Amino acid sequence: MVGRESTRANNLFYTCSLIDYIGRKTKNRRSDVVDALGRDRIAKVVDLADVYHSDNLDAVSDSFIEEAGLIDGTFDNVSAAKYAVPSHWDIGKVYKRLVMGVAEDQAISDVEAIFRAYHSPVSSLIDDYNGSFFYESPDAILHAYLTEEWD
Repeated sequence: MVGRESTRANNLFYTCSLIDYIGRKTKNRRSDVVDALGRDRIAKVVDLADVYHSDNLDAVSDSFIEEAGLIDGTFDNVSAAKYAVPSHWDIGKVYKRLVMGVAEDQAISDVEAIFRAYHSPVSSLIDDYNGSFFYESPDAILHAYLTEEWD
């Protein structure tokens, strides 16, 4: 199984990518997207990520936006970026690794780890596309989350 990720990792990757996609689409902070979706919907996405992944991302995101009653915000980190913008898949991978690390370090569920990761100060660093924090190694990002220390 060299080079293949676990089902858990793939499901978290899709979930975190969807959260970022919804955030970009609605111009909301990712923590606000997580709050609007709530634990039950996020658990549903994690559980059914393989099914959702085969559907059109716009249709899936529109469905969750409508179901959660998510309204457009004013947070537009994509337009504010001065440099190349990482894709929602790129950012999903960063958050997936953070969520897995948080869940394992704190012995909590993946859904709870999603809430903690997206509500941490590290989240605003990841979502700052004018910085380079999201390029840091997964270990460095987890360390920053756990210690609340970063440069």
